[in-house]
Amino acid sequence: TLDRSSAASDVYKRQDLDKFNDGDLGQLHKEHWDNFLNYYSNVMAEGKLTVRTKALIALAVAHAEKCPYCIDAYTTKCLDLGLSKEEMMEAVHVASAMQAGITLVTGVQMKNMIDDLEF
Repeated sequence: TLDRSSAASDVYKRQDLDKFNDGDLGQLHKEHWDNFLNYYSNVMAEGKLTVRTKALIALAVAHAEKCPYCIDAYTTKCLDLGLSKEEMMEAVHVASAMQAGITLVTGVQMKNMIDDLEF
């Protein structure tokens, strides 16, 4: 059987985050890369939501999506913005609660099917 933790560690290398931040991927298709960076910077800029709030959202999503690169990047970003470890952990708990609820609510589909199949 495949040990997922070692498989993930074989793929994830912290120094690769620097390659992303340095724009190495932009060499593969500069126009799309530039469009992404423009979109990303506009979305993450101060708006109706503060940059701090957006960083907490990003940190929570990073955990929900299990992206080690994003977790590294947004943990650092949140700390740089002066967010406390308690605020950051609360955001992670929000993501966790959402994932639990999302998993449970899909049980409605199962219940509907059971109700339909049971005469």
